[in-house]
Amino acid sequence: MKDAFEKKNENICGMESLRELYKVGRGPSSSHTIGPERACREMTEKYPDADSFKAVLYGSLAKTGKGHCTDEVIKKTFLPKGCTVEFNLTEADLPHPNTMDIFALKSGEIIGKARILSVGGGSIVFDGKEESRPERIYKHTKFSDISAYCEKENIELWEYVFSVEDEEFYDYLAYIWETMKNSIKRGLADEGVLPGGLDVHKKAKTLFLSQHIDESSETRENRMVCAYAFAVGEQNASGETIVTAPTCGAAGVLPSVLYYEQKKHRFSDDAVIKALATAGLIGNLIKTNASISGAECGCQAEIGSACAMASAALASLFSLSIDKIEYAAEIAIEHHLGLTCDPICGLVQIPCIERNAVAAMRAINAVNLSSFLWNTRKISFDKVVGTMRETGLDMHSAYKETSEGGLARIDV
Repeated sequence: MKDAFEKKNENICGMESLRELYKVGRGPSSSHTIGPERACREMTEKYPDADSFKAVLYGSLAKTGKGHCTDEVIKKTFLPKGCTVEFNLTEADLPHPNTMDIFALKSGEIIGKARILSVGGGSIVFDGKEESRPERIYKHTKFSDISAYCEKENIELWEYVFSVEDEEFYDYLAYIWETMKNSIKRGLADEGVLPGGLDVHKKAKTLFLSQHIDESSETRENRMVCAYAFAVGEQNASGETIVTAPTCGAAGVLPSVLYYEQKKHRFSDDAVIKALATAGLIGNLIKTNASISGAECGCQAEIGSACAMASAALASLFSLSIDKIEYAAEIAIEHHLGLTCDPICGLVQIPCIERNAVAAMRAINAVNLSSFLWNTRKISFDKVVGTMRETGLDMHSAYKETSEGGLARIDV
């Protein structure tokens, strides 16, 4: 039986709006908190007469739901009516690794039910109802086709995005950028210990304020980029508001790179907003042709995708050619292939927060490489995305957000 991940790639007929990629919400996990929260809200609207609800979590939602606070989010969303949450750790024949059943009850009787899939990035799909998916407004689904179209029309990638999206989309991205900056600023001022019991201390403020006696410009760049990435990662782990880029767990990569480069080179907010459009296009291509879900493809789908988005955004900020933007994104994905999703205790803390910082620095390096070597490359962005998908299908389930393998088995 083919799962939803395999089925969704069989008949790709377009791509959704970038509004479905960039979402504002509370962490720590787009698949485990933002997605289930949206599902609960839709069920509340669909069954207003229900006096209580019941949720059953399966797959990765069940195995790491406690660590991701999935049950807490569900209960809070259904207030004041109330909801019981069950973790089903045994059922295996699932349409998606993040599957949940929600029952609407009245006087103890079931008046409605739905099986809902949290498919990554905070997006949800009602099982068996293809029409529940958002409209696919982009007709192109391959970078090669988009590149050819842009060359024909003599436009940049960000111009292509704005030609497809609605008239309010620029303002939406402006809101996204303000939210990203605010999450960095809040994180840099925050102190204390992250929730969850691992006794992980927040480090963004220390990274931001500490300085080596003989600190070089390169060392300072690494420290500042890491401080910004840690700031967002720690806000996410604390259940604060962040932007999925493309997910909660990878939310620190893109904003940290853009924020650092804006401050360093004095790029305008307008320039950054256009770079966000380019980054979103890259994320959308990965989401459509592979996955941005750690439960489907491991952390290559989250951190790898975020690194590719940040690389493309930075290359766009520097006004590099479309070929160089593609190569930067390809380098970023290529060197994250096979990365496992193995959070200790199911918490988006170890190794997730550090990975955001490392990927942010790698994004900058990818752009530097692409600007010099773009005309020597042998493989395309599209082929690397296809390889990511194949790698995700081959990857053992223990390394795909289940906390059953890898670093997740270490006692701390």
